[in-house]
Amino acid sequence: MPEPLIFERSSPGRQAATIPSAEVPTVAVEHVLPERFLRRDLPLPEVSELDVVRHFTRLSQKNACIDTTFYPLGSCTMKYNPKINEDVARLPGFARIHPYQPIEMVQGALQLMYELQEYLAEISGMDAVTLQPAAGAHGELTGMLMIRAYHTERGETGRSRVLIPDSAHGTNPATAKMVGYTVQSIPSDSRGNLDLAALRRAVGPDVAALMITIPSTFGLFDEQILDVIGAIHEVGGLVYGDGANMNAMLGQARFGDLGVDVMHFNLHKTFTTPHGGGGPPAGPVAVKAHLAPYLPVPVVARRQAPDGSVEYYLDYDRPRSIGKIRAFYGNFGMLVRAYTYIRSMGAEGLQAVGEAAVLNANYLMERLKGAYDLYVDRRCKHEFVLSARRQRRTTGVRALDIAKRLIDYGFHPPTIYFPIVVEEALMIEPTETESIETLDEFAEAMLAIAREAEENPELVKQAPHTTEIGRLDEVAAVRRPNLRWKPA
Repeated sequence: MPEPLIFERSSPGRQAATIPSAEVPTVAVEHVLPERFLRRDLPLPEVSELDVVRHFTRLSQKNACIDTTFYPLGSCTMKYNPKINEDVARLPGFARIHPYQPIEMVQGALQLMYELQEYLAEISGMDAVTLQPAAGAHGELTGMLMIRAYHTERGETGRSRVLIPDSAHGTNPATAKMVGYTVQSIPSDSRGNLDLAALRRAVGPDVAALMITIPSTFGLFDEQILDVIGAIHEVGGLVYGDGANMNAMLGQARFGDLGVDVMHFNLHKTFTTPHGGGGPPAGPVAVKAHLAPYLPVPVVARRQAPDGSVEYYLDYDRPRSIGKIRAFYGNFGMLVRAYTYIRSMGAEGLQAVGEAAVLNANYLMERLKGAYDLYVDRRCKHEFVLSARRQRRTTGVRALDIAKRLIDYGFHPPTIYFPIVVEEALMIEPTETESIETLDEFAEAMLAIAREAEENPELVKQAPHTTEIGRLDEVAAVRRPNLRWKPA
């Protein structure tokens, strides 16, 4: 029997807190707000503090989270968030400051931001960094605005096209369109690389940029990446590197060394800040020197103070900047967490992260590729893409059914139906933080589901069976969401 909801526990006169009398004269609300904004009836539940605590604790126990279960969400890098990151972000000197405080009162915070810029530049092989973008897609927008400013200042206003591989994140073409470019998709070849011949046919003097995800959403490092980047530079275009999958690159290769002109980081993925519902993301952007003048203002800088000491400040004196791209200077708490992670790991630790992420992904791929179709059978990086095409054609079991059945085995489903060019895609990313025992348990569950699809397909098609709420009408849930509780 489902637990009663908090409204159902309401009892007239019961309360969870006692509000003290106001110490200032009261003012009739009618004198403050116009009548049309007033609510005369506010039917809130009347419950005790214990009821409130139990209600929200029960809700939290119904949620899947990285602290309780394995999240194999491909391209999301749902790695463990070290609790030391949370402790540091909650230090009063970081948690209680305000962005309008004078710079002399927040030197510690500015120093952290400056050093994080320097670390990210070193990790990526780039020359300058902005911490402002609030997410990966926001970072894409920032980077593409800088590319447009670069071409405009050079008088190359005829550059109207952006080339995007079919393996790209869906935000890439959307971002290019938002900036005013037309988008042309470039196909992949049989090994999962960008089709170099197709790219060379597509390039021309009207190409502004190539937006390429490294490694790709197939989980593959392009074997011809230097030729790909060279083909764009030969026609005067720039290369935008989507760094959402950078976990596999740490300590292995740097975007700047490959020839990438501008890129974004997903701090909430690679550097373990809370992800998704756990908190706001952060998408800093790194550029090579020729794009640095266009960085959004302000950039955190360092100078010598009148007394000879080092002083950190916000540099607004950037006449070629694209301007501000958000309020203040970035999601500061997320920056603290990423800084803590980088300092905790060090260079050798970050390199080990990349190696372990690749090892875990290849281990799982080898265990599962016999039971499911594998998009490209070669060494992967951080993730790999299976397909339930075989199951759908023989028994009618789809990728969605397999994902739902995984819930019964205690695992969060992987990313499904992406990349969109892979039929019945199942994109799996184990990250480096999962143990061999967890990987084996997940592999056994996936293998068991493959057997169930053959022997009892209806069991899989009707999953999940162990959750409080079963299979939803997902189309209706999107188009007609039920967002309000109604009494029975």
